[in-house]
Amino acid sequence: MRRRRYLGVLGAGGLAGLAGCLDGLTGGGPGDGNTPSESATDGGDTATAAGRDGDTAGERTLVNGVRVPVPDSELRRGAGIDAIPAITDPLFAADWDGLEMDARSRTGIEYTSRPALVDDDRVLVVERDAVSGTLGTDEPTGLASARAYPLRVLNWHEIVNDDYGGPLLVTYCPLCASGVTAVRRVNESRAVFGVSGLLYRNALVMYDRQTRSLWSQIAAAAIQGVQTGDTLTLVPSTLTTWGEFRATHPDGEVLLPPPESNTVTGRDQTRNYDENPYAAYENTRRIGLGGEFDDDRLHPKTMVVGVAHDGVARAYPLQPVQDAGVVNDTVGDLPVVVAATAEGTLVAYERTVDGEPLTFEREGAFLVGGGSRWRVVGGRAVDGPHEGRRLAQANEVSPEFFFAWLDFHPETEVYGL
Repeated sequence: MRRRRYLGVLGAGGLAGLAGCLDGLTGGGPGDGNTPSESATDGGDTATAAGRDGDTAGERTLVNGVRVPVPDSELRRGAGIDAIPAITDPLFAADWDGLEMDARSRTGIEYTSRPALVDDDRVLVVERDAVSGTLGTDEPTGLASARAYPLRVLNWHEIVNDDYGGPLLVTYCPLCASGVTAVRRVNESRAVFGVSGLLYRNALVMYDRQTRSLWSQIAAAAIQGVQTGDTLTLVPSTLTTWGEFRATHPDGEVLLPPPESNTVTGRDQTRNYDENPYAAYENTRRIGLGGEFDDDRLHPKTMVVGVAHDGVARAYPLQPVQDAGVVNDTVGDLPVVVAATAEGTLVAYERTVDGEPLTFEREGAFLVGGGSRWRVVGGRAVDGPHEGRRLAQANEVSPEFFFAWLDFHPETEVYGL
């Protein structure tokens, strides 16, 4: 692999600008910085501020659980637009071997960083046929079977604009621990997304650089601007570990951090990928930019996988699912199976196959049902009559912090309580 040396810059767009979550930042209103409609540039037409519909007092429509357009009063600014630089032109390799870059620690010490992935590093994984299957196109050849997007990169960049058998959008909100993957299209055209620096219900708000509309990551819907009410087409993904990814996809590839990959503001937007800027936040009861949390059922940072269907929402916490081995359940009228690995990979699948709900048992790294063994990680059958098929994902958002699930599903039930 090429070895390139860049200084890990940590200026206004670095540690102090990470969604306003660090060093006691509390964030301000949406007017406390540039908005996409005011300053985002990519060579296209610039939308006017009036096009944001942020102060519309008229009728609001319910889309994916969110009433849109969302007024400015419900948005909070944690950073400036593109202060968290989304990745464009991503580059991939088999691993991070040979990476080398100059970096600077939080205390200002400069050193040579040789970042390397270890087995328990968390990665968001998309399989090749998941993209083509969602788009309804033929599965491409010549591409790795799966791609891994390390949280060590996503914590600093939050969005990856990728092409993987089709335009793919990979997003992660460190404040909520929520990952969402989708087809990267707006108005049926390929789009480039960036980080707006705004938060809605404590979660990432993206913008598309074509129309300057604002999009809620968790709702996967446009909440302000000319695209208001439009939704993104979701692509299945799994939040797992680097070790599990390599075991299940030995020919898979992994995203390389800048400067190997480019960003919306250039290749020099590297960060210190040896550090997790959210480590302290993840171990506190603080939610987002701050706010009240009065639900005593779970710690706000408990990792849950949530399933919502037919007016019913249910959160499945990691520990009870691990203890159970496998959970056969029904949410509304949707039969689901929920499981977790010892490494903490938490998954939820629809358990209806060929019109019939299956009842699964656990056998090590597999779910056993319908005469086949299905991998817990990825949900693909490896033998039997269903070999090669994959269970449909029941959750739309990756496992996330309980408070984040609750913010969008206030009437949620909790499995095991």
